[in-house]
Amino acid sequence: MPAKSKAQQQAAGIALAAKEGEKKVADLKGPAKSMYESMSKKELRDMAATKTKDKPKHKGEKA
Repeated sequence: MPAKSKAQQQAAGIALAAKEGEKKVADLKGPAKSMYESMSKKELRDMAATKTKDKPKHKGEKA
């Protein structure tokens, strides 16, 4: 599932880093924490790999 915004893509990347042990889980906040808890590594990898060109900064905004 591709990310719908740059912020969503970044949060997925942070959550993926925590799943892979590159970042402490205790340091996660907000959307990254909920993504870490609710999504698999594959889902996070797919979302984090989304190209951010032409994506809005936040979901609901226009690019």
